[in-house]
Amino acid sequence: MSVPEPAPPGGVMTRLPDSLGAGEPTPGLSDTSPDEGLLDPLTVEDRAVEQLAEGLLSHYLPDLQRSKQALQELTQNQVVLLDTLEQEISKFKECHSMLDINALFTEAKHYHTKLVNIRKEMLMLHEKTAKLKKRALKLQQKRQKEELEREQQREKEFEREKQLTAKPAKRM
Repeated sequence: MSVPEPAPPGGVMTRLPDSLGAGEPTPGLSDTSPDEGLLDPLTVEDRAVEQLAEGLLSHYLPDLQRSKQALQELTQNQVVLLDTLEQEISKFKECHSMLDINALFTEAKHYHTKLVNIRKEMLMLHEKTAKLKKRALKLQQKRQKEELEREQQREKEFEREKQLTAKPAKRM
């Protein structure tokens, strides 16, 4: 007694089983048409196809619908995450730009301090030059006055010497 082999995938046999030799009758196969004896073969097949399709759909459809809903939720969550990520990226860019702005303000404050110090130095130098000019003018006036006094003194001495110089008497 031989054990029948399992049906191949798809239910279509491509070769004879090894237990059957050439010329032996195949069990379950006959020379008669499979449609013989059925009243309405298309109706039965259509009904069977419909019932099989309905059974297949009823079996897999709930899982497919749950999967579809889960995918939609995942897609929505992904969109929310992408939006959140974009917001965070913009915040980081804003923080980075704030750091740049803070660095610019620090640099501006540094240069402002330098300018204030330069201005103070310039005012101090201006005051010193004004004092020096005033002192130089006073010294020049004093020198001119001293020179004038010396000149006057020389003229007085010259006049005095002139008067003291012996004059020859006139002969008459």
